[in-house]
Amino acid sequence: MLMRIGVIALVLVIFVVMAWFTSINPGEVPIDLAFGTVQPSIPLALAVTFVLGWVFGILSMTVYSLKQANERRRLRAALKKSESEVTSLRSLPIDNAD
Repeated sequence: MLMRIGVIALVLVIFVVMAWFTSINPGEVPIDLAFGTVQPSIPLALAVTFVLGWVFGILSMTVYSLKQANERRRLRAALKKSESEVTSLRSLPIDNAD
């Protein structure tokens, strides 16, 4: 419950800051994209940049998480194999007990 209130408060603060930033920066900024030039407003350019960075971060973390899950699966298989080998070695009779 407390976390939900914190998230709602954070979203509201971000919204208020975004509205304030939009009101004090009404200008446009030219962006050269190599195949053309666009002139979005400053808040729109920053919002698009923020969203693209967020998407790139999520994709990067997804790739990292998949690599970690694959390594974890591989290590579990190796552990299971080692445990079965140890169990089979323990059940062997001792020939030279002297």
